[in-house]
Amino acid sequence: MSEADLNKEKQYNKWIVVLSIAIPLVVALLFNVKINAELPIFLPPVYAVINAITAVVLVIAVVMIKRGNRQMHERLMKVAIALSVLFLVMYVAYHMTSDSTKYEGSYKTIYFFILVSHIALSIAVIPFVLITYVRAITNNIERHKKIAKITFPLWLYVAVTGVIVYLMISPFYA
Repeated sequence: MSEADLNKEKQYNKWIVVLSIAIPLVVALLFNVKINAELPIFLPPVYAVINAITAVVLVIAVVMIKRGNRQMHERLMKVAIALSVLFLVMYVAYHMTSDSTKYEGSYKTIYFFILVSHIALSIAVIPFVLITYVRAITNNIERHKKIAKITFPLWLYVAVTGVIVYLMISPFYA
């Protein structure tokens, strides 16, 4: 890795720190903002599908890189990032315009374990995704591979548990 690439990575690290703190804070703040508006579509099934597609895209991206198709891997990872951003925007929009739904089922302990782990890891995965991406675009492939081995299962868990949370709570939507 060249000195220029290392310097580029260091410059990106400042943004990674800022975004890793700002995104969860902004989401938390926006959760307290209520807008009296009706969305044109009921978003929870839409963003559950986005989570499902994200999970599939992540798996295919790993298969592509293992097959040596770096270009397709890069494209798929950009799609996964875009899907995650789209999910987040829709999730916040829904919670700004709708009251939270209470889980009323028999599996409360399981539901809350999945929900809490999903939320905690969705926050924790932000810097991992950003660092992994920066190491790829700065051509630090060896370090990219090392952190990708951590990022992939975390991100996949968040995507899959997002779908599970939706499936568990969907019977209780008003």
